[in-house]
Amino acid sequence: MSFIKVDESSDFSYHNLPYGVFSTRDNPRHRIGVAIGDQILDLSVIKHLFNGPVLGQHQDVFDQPTLNAFMGLGYDAWREARKYVQMLLAANESTLRDDAHLRGRAFVDQSSAVMHLPAEIGDYTDFYSSKDHATNVGIMFRGKENALMPNWLRLPVGYHGRASSVIVSGTPIRRPQGQMRPDPTKPPVFGASKQLDVELEMAFFVGSGNKLGEPVPIEKAHEHIFGMVLMNDWSARDIQAWEYVPLGPFLGKNFGTTISPWVVPMEALTPFVEANAVQVCHQITLDHCTTQEHKKPLGSIYTCLIQWRKISQPSNNSSQHQEAVRLNPSNDIADPQPLPYLQHQDPYTFNINLFVSIKGEGMREAATICKSNFKYMYWTMKQQLAHHTVNGCNVRPGDLLASGTISGPDPESFGSMLELSWRGSKVIDLGGGESRTFLKDGDEVTITGYCEGRGYRVGFGQCQGKILPALQQ
Repeated sequence: MSFIKVDESSDFSYHNLPYGVFSTRDNPRHRIGVAIGDQILDLSVIKHLFNGPVLGQHQDVFDQPTLNAFMGLGYDAWREARKYVQMLLAANESTLRDDAHLRGRAFVDQSSAVMHLPAEIGDYTDFYSSKDHATNVGIMFRGKENALMPNWLRLPVGYHGRASSVIVSGTPIRRPQGQMRPDPTKPPVFGASKQLDVELEMAFFVGSGNKLGEPVPIEKAHEHIFGMVLMNDWSARDIQAWEYVPLGPFLGKNFGTTISPWVVPMEALTPFVEANAVQVCHQITLDHCTTQEHKKPLGSIYTCLIQWRKISQPSNNSSQHQEAVRLNPSNDIADPQPLPYLQHQDPYTFNINLFVSIKGEGMREAATICKSNFKYMYWTMKQQLAHHTVNGCNVRPGDLLASGTISGPDPESFGSMLELSWRGSKVIDLGGGESRTFLKDGDEVTITGYCEGRGYRVGFGQCQGKILPALQQ
């Protein structure tokens, strides 16, 4: 444990140690810090202490205004840094604990800090990797029989977003204006969006990149994934509905995307890894088998269903073999095997509890509208990165790759108001006489998330934004 006192309910335990960029009134320079409890350890103050085989030659990365240079050093540097910071903060380590002068300079109260974007984001990609969300939206717009497009189960669908409008938590969002066609029998109109929505997402920062023309193989993808943040992909549904055919989202999305300021390293999330509930099923050979369904629990809601199917029934046991067929948990229709470049045997999804709340003007307290979990995702971050680069596309340190809306199988786990209100057909009760179908001006939306350990949390802080009225024409 640490000599810094940390409450059990704090997101920023000794087991977490996320990276962020902050400034203070006394020192407005942007600098890199690590959160622990209600404190920030200023790495620019203690950079001279990093003397390992990698960081000993690159101490200057902790004197930069963003995390990009540190991210770019790669996997070994990240592990080295985390191990050393944990050592410095340990209860039995005197370097910081007993040096009052250094400790006084190195620690800053979070309450006195201003947080900034953790990295200079060169490119931003948003995926569409929740099967429940994609199915819900497909049912709304195309009907149950055509809910998922033919490619959805074959590849991680995504689009390139707008990096310039990615903002840090606490930055207000202006209600966007654009073209809409509320009445399909009439021409489109211009005005402020009436269907402004929240999208519960998470995103990861690319650490070390790849060269143009050289894909990141899936077995190496984890070495390029630096850490995760919470994300709100604000969406204007009425603008989006009119514009998205045939090239996808544009003005309905690019007016603002909010992320949390603290980047939780993947190593901190390792204790909370879970097998992908839909995909991580393995080819198995049995000597004696009859066709049956075998259910293996993988969490409170999902199960991974495997059907053992005889390919042939020869008399010789040595040539008898079965095929494991992946099944859809919702309707038992077999999902296709991913192509080889998207296959990985190791689990790489995480049990991260996620919450969305709204606090309208005049409301005394926020109302939680969504309780979900990152483990519901169908495509993993490894698959997303491998697919993104398989054609030779190069990614760079600080690039942001988002999950897409995170929805689970139950209505309370739906990660958008589009789903919660089922396209505006029913109200979302906020209590105290307040209700919504979509966001109103003055609404403050907060996304939180954490992993729950024994007596500690690994959390992400807040991803928060308040809706400002549209500009007057």
